[in-house]
Amino acid sequence: MSKDKYFIIDFDSTFTQVEALDELGAISLQNHPERSQLLDQIKEITDSAMAGQSSFSKGLTERLALLQAHQNHLPQLISRLREKVSESIRRNRDFLHQYADQIYIISSGFKEFITPIVTEYGIKEENVYANTFKVDAQGNLVGFDEANPLCLDKGKIRLLEQLALPGDVYVLGDGYTDYEIKEAGLANKFYAFTENVVRDNVVAKAEHIAPTLDEFLYQNKLPMAISYPKNRISVLLLENIHPQAVELYRREGYQVETISGALSEEELCEKIKNVSILGIRSKTQVTRRVLEHANRLMCVGAFCIGTNQIDLNACLEAGITVFNAPYSNTRSVVELALGEIIMLSRNVLDKSNKMHQGKWDKSAKGSFEVRDKKLGIVGYGNIGAQLSVLAEAMGMEVYYYDVVEKLQLGNARKCHSLRELLEKVDIVTLHVDGRPENKNLIGAEEFAAMKDGVIFLNLSRGHVVDIEALVQSIKSGKVSGAGVDVFPEEPATNSDPFESELCGLPNVILTPHVGGSTSEAQENIANFVPNRIMDYINSGNTYGSVNFPNLQLPELKNAHRLIHIHANVPGVLASINQVLAQNQVNILGQYLKTNERVGYVITDIDKAYDKQVVNDMKQVPHTIKFRILY
Repeated sequence: MSKDKYFIIDFDSTFTQVEALDELGAISLQNHPERSQLLDQIKEITDSAMAGQSSFSKGLTERLALLQAHQNHLPQLISRLREKVSESIRRNRDFLHQYADQIYIISSGFKEFITPIVTEYGIKEENVYANTFKVDAQGNLVGFDEANPLCLDKGKIRLLEQLALPGDVYVLGDGYTDYEIKEAGLANKFYAFTENVVRDNVVAKAEHIAPTLDEFLYQNKLPMAISYPKNRISVLLLENIHPQAVELYRREGYQVETISGALSEEELCEKIKNVSILGIRSKTQVTRRVLEHANRLMCVGAFCIGTNQIDLNACLEAGITVFNAPYSNTRSVVELALGEIIMLSRNVLDKSNKMHQGKWDKSAKGSFEVRDKKLGIVGYGNIGAQLSVLAEAMGMEVYYYDVVEKLQLGNARKCHSLRELLEKVDIVTLHVDGRPENKNLIGAEEFAAMKDGVIFLNLSRGHVVDIEALVQSIKSGKVSGAGVDVFPEEPATNSDPFESELCGLPNVILTPHVGGSTSEAQENIANFVPNRIMDYINSGNTYGSVNFPNLQLPELKNAHRLIHIHANVPGVLASINQVLAQNQVNILGQYLKTNERVGYVITDIDKAYDKQVVNDMKQVPHTIKFRILY
């Protein structure tokens, strides 16, 4: 990049995530009785001026009067602003240092708080242009230097005319005053910066949008901290995934689309094109055919525990990582199971239905405490184990069966076969996964082995129970009460009808697959899964992936990271290192993990290298995917 290009960067809501005078008001008016109203007025004036809907100069005077600020408030403001520097500014500190001679901060804010912030990022003090405060004898901030053009309407235009920068000018900002520089013919390009705030009339005027500084640098072929423009990462979230996930992805600069229901295979084949991250719950099937249409897919996030709805092998072969939420909704499922055990033991559902019909049936018949009852847990994973602990705390005698050797918690007793458990317990609850081998795990033979009057729960997967056998067992009295949360076939959306032979049967609780559907669980999942995926995209970490070799990598420091996914065949690592040697690349660290299908090699290298190495790495035999992190 030649020295005849200049970059103008705004401060408020661009260099920082906030408007500094709004933050100053929060400090100076802290103990004022009308604090909320005054802060609302200040924000309204700020937004109106930044959107170009009112006089900036008049608004500046009005805001200073409302602020009632003192120079002693400035150190606290500076401290706050340091914590509010925009994320993409933080990660591109190297660019700001490298191009310091060509970068100007031009703001209608004030030097007293701008200069201490921006100079920490390499901006030269002499390249900071902003207003300055007038201070009275008591130290009150009472006005501004009226000779400074930046206090006036169209002040940035006047300043740029004075500077007469001898080259191309590129402006990055969020306000109408930033756009006016381009409108006046004083800038080659204006980029509407939308990482922190989106002003519709500014975006509408802008020829270029920059969701992050990374995108601005990418479009202008400037060095950036990441190897891709984040706004080019497209996220598709299905099945009413919690808004927190949407917020996290958007905050990262990704483009997010949400769809409330599940999609059919045909619909997903069409929709998956150009999607980088797919987020689903339990109803969407990610098949091999879907993946054949996924030209840019990097990750699939299962916002639930199970992953049997995803073809994990096909994802692996395509170099697509899959992450789930193995713990986030455990407590919610356990609480529902306990609640249903108590409700069914007391026959509460039928008694409640009679009450709604005006019938008073006060009787202890068929109503039992759960204390001292034998609870049989089929599947002793995260949910089964936690249910074991809580049930024992309620005085239940716990038995469990699992095909995998599991260490019991508390006084739980292990059963050596499913039949042993079924014959022994008063209550059977299923918490198994959805692997094909578990289809009809509980059928007529298994129900026959249970005690007469058993209580039965399935909060795991719909296909693990033969529904017809369950219906007959309820009708015969073998099963005295049942709680079913999952079904072999479930409606794709809330507007579709639900039909089942279980409907209308006595002492049967039917719930629409809501075992993990609590606000707490969904928010936990919506935090956990996106963070795992973003960590993979930003650093290469695969820790927690359900299909990839798990690598937990050190932080990337002063290096570039090569990420190579390949078929697990002999000789690939040697080929990778041969490419690096031929290109005289210095290796700072290398990490390898394989499973039976793929190999995952991470190589950290010096920043100085011939870019030919990137092309050569992509040509290594058996390469599935290759990318580089800066």
